[in-house]
Amino acid sequence: MPTQSERIAGGLLGLLIGDALGVPYEFTAPENIPALSAIELEPPSSFSRTYPNVPPGTWSDDGAQALCLLDSLLTCGRVDPDDLAQRFLKWYNQGYMAVDGHVFDVGNQTIRALKAIQLGMPVLAAGALGKEAKGNGSLMRVLPLVLWHPGSDAQLVADAQLQSCVTHGQLTCQVCCAVYCLWARRVLQVVPDPWEDAIATLREIYPAGSPEAIELEEAIRPDDPPHGTGTGYVVDCLHSARLVMREASYEQVVKAAIALGHDTDTTACVAGGIAGLREGVAAIPDRWLSQLRGRDLVDPLLAKLLQ
Repeated sequence: MPTQSERIAGGLLGLLIGDALGVPYEFTAPENIPALSAIELEPPSSFSRTYPNVPPGTWSDDGAQALCLLDSLLTCGRVDPDDLAQRFLKWYNQGYMAVDGHVFDVGNQTIRALKAIQLGMPVLAAGALGKEAKGNGSLMRVLPLVLWHPGSDAQLVADAQLQSCVTHGQLTCQVCCAVYCLWARRVLQVVPDPWEDAIATLREIYPAGSPEAIELEEAIRPDDPPHGTGTGYVVDCLHSARLVMREASYEQVVKAAIALGHDTDTTACVAGGIAGLREGVAAIPDRWLSQLRGRDLVDPLLAKLLQ
């Protein structure tokens, strides 16, 4: 059984490698994804990569924003929306926490919020723009909150929603982040049925009839069988990650996530973080760990986190 530290390292590196593994295949229909055996950081030579100028092993906005969140938590000791927004702006404008300082993939809702913040709009007001925007941009980055968080389940839920509000204030996005964080915490705690336990806990935290409780039951529908199509819709992304977690190993999980097609980097990032928590860092293939770029950015944060 992996230790707590090995699970935490597995979660952080698992999300980064899942993201990097999915980058070349992003926006590809599932029927055009290579066979599972051929899905690697370096795709087959016959495959037309989505970002041909991005070297294999490079994480995208998912990983960069996750590291922004982790650095903010380690620095501030809490979820500080203003600090987090400034780090996101530093990433967007200067390449902070991006490999080689190169920002090559940014979601539309994130751009909308960051540009509004840059023009002086209060952070949480900017994140509430785009009332119909229900992308997975806050879900993809939230796992470091679980790895760091010392508080209760209710506090974790509140903080998961707060960090979402910086760019994705829509309640659907907030509640998906809360579900994911409780699910990840239960995986880290090695409970027998982490998804079911997380949902039961969330039903106790959200008051009956509250907007959050209604969103959980009517939009997210957590009791539905595992399903998903790998799109950028936040609910589908969450369910897609749950679907591929039926696979037995870290490698099988992230490859199954990419095989769904569409938003491959984010689906593999969200699922890869959970798989890394479940299996521990030693379960991540050495060939991928050695090919992951940007270790100078992540290793000091991981060391500080593990202290």
